[in-house]
Amino acid sequence: MTEGRRNRILIKGGYVLTMNPADWELEVGSVLVEGDIIIDVAPHIEAPDAEVIDATGMVIMPGFVDTHRHTWQSLLRGLYSDTSIIEFLGSLRNRVTANYTAEDAYVANLVGALEAVDAGVTTFIDYSHCIHTPEHADALVRGLQEVGIRAVYAYGYSGSSLVTDPKLKGFRTFEEKVADSRRIAETYLSAENGLLTRGIAITETAIAPFNRTISEIRAANELDATIITHTGAMWGSACTNGVRELRHHGLLHEKQVHVHCCSLEDDDFRMLADAGAKVSIAPETEMGMGMGRPPIRKCIEHGIKPTLSVDVASFNSGDLIGQCRTGLLFQRAMDNDEFLLRGDMPLRMDLKVRDALRWATINGAEACSLGSRIGSLVPGKKADIILVGGLSMNMIPRPDMVGSVVLQANSTNVRTVLVDGRVLKRDGVLVDVDLSRIRELATRAQTALFERVTEGGPMLPPIGHDWLTRMNKVWADNLAESGLPNRWQMV
Repeated sequence: MTEGRRNRILIKGGYVLTMNPADWELEVGSVLVEGDIIIDVAPHIEAPDAEVIDATGMVIMPGFVDTHRHTWQSLLRGLYSDTSIIEFLGSLRNRVTANYTAEDAYVANLVGALEAVDAGVTTFIDYSHCIHTPEHADALVRGLQEVGIRAVYAYGYSGSSLVTDPKLKGFRTFEEKVADSRRIAETYLSAENGLLTRGIAITETAIAPFNRTISEIRAANELDATIITHTGAMWGSACTNGVRELRHHGLLHEKQVHVHCCSLEDDDFRMLADAGAKVSIAPETEMGMGMGRPPIRKCIEHGIKPTLSVDVASFNSGDLIGQCRTGLLFQRAMDNDEFLLRGDMPLRMDLKVRDALRWATINGAEACSLGSRIGSLVPGKKADIILVGGLSMNMIPRPDMVGSVVLQANSTNVRTVLVDGRVLKRDGVLVDVDLSRIRELATRAQTALFERVTEGGPMLPPIGHDWLTRMNKVWADNLAESGLPNRWQMV
């Protein structure tokens, strides 16, 4: 599904937003690509042998980097639009996930990766916790490979139960799953320099006994994988709230991405910052599902660079521009309350549109352990480049080119996308993609999946506070295995 690599491409005459503080932006400039590498960024470049892409009236910028996307949920688009995080987990993890076949996983990742590219997302962390068999793992990788997107493939240790029935396929021990993650890493994933690099999605703290958490982190460390996990996504519960315990056991480090972090306290943020750990914020999901306030200001206050993520297509869009907009405007509103609630008015906005774009590009690249390779338009870095603009009515006129990307644009305004020097979208159209076939595959898979799920009961099983109370006790006991008392044991 990818166009053959051009030897040299000159992207010419656009507004160049490098995301490089040393050479921030050019009102009119060009970018020269050779193979998969950016060769030059300058006001004017002569390259008579290069293919020319005319970027007049468009912003030339690095592709967006999404630090947390459950791509496999692309078959569930909009299913959980009106659910709380508790209802979501009760349905997804208890009913839907178990019914995914390997073919469903492949189709979902294919659709989700295409959606990402179409929206200008050139890299994401694929939080892949739908791996019931080795065939599921292979299928999920194949979906990404066929699109040609750059991804940290985070093999999920969580999300599926171990199999006890010898007639059924699946993993019978945790060790089997670790061995399969090693197989996937060694077969498909580069430790350093491929389109797909190594990640592990560990089980959230307290969902499993803490000794299992220790084993999962050690297994990920042995693969030199970027670790991702949901952290601080639940209130009044031990579930996902084990930063103190992780630090106590020396398990926090700089190759970790902690997602959400809405319920964390200042001490937790300090511990993450001291370890060099990263934070991924999903503004739409956090506000829309009841997880709390996106911790943008908390990250900034503690010296953690915010990054952004789409999270789940089963709730919101796959458009990272929307997360930039929502996150920026939410935090401005929170900051402005300091003035408004005392009867005053803010005279200026502290956070700027360029801050939001930094969260979605270079900060994200660093969180993916790819900051030296992507995230800014710098000679020597990989050619992951997007052009945003065009002639649609929401893009003309554009007296502030950068502001229009964050506050007016949408995925249809992402006109051209290069990943690793390959043109995957040109003039608003995905290259070499049979959309009719993709739609048929996705619709057929989704229909069959929903039939299997509803054969066993309702798609959204009722969940009450009695269930939550029982689970809170289990989670508190699991976390207590760390050897530290936790306040949730007292509840």
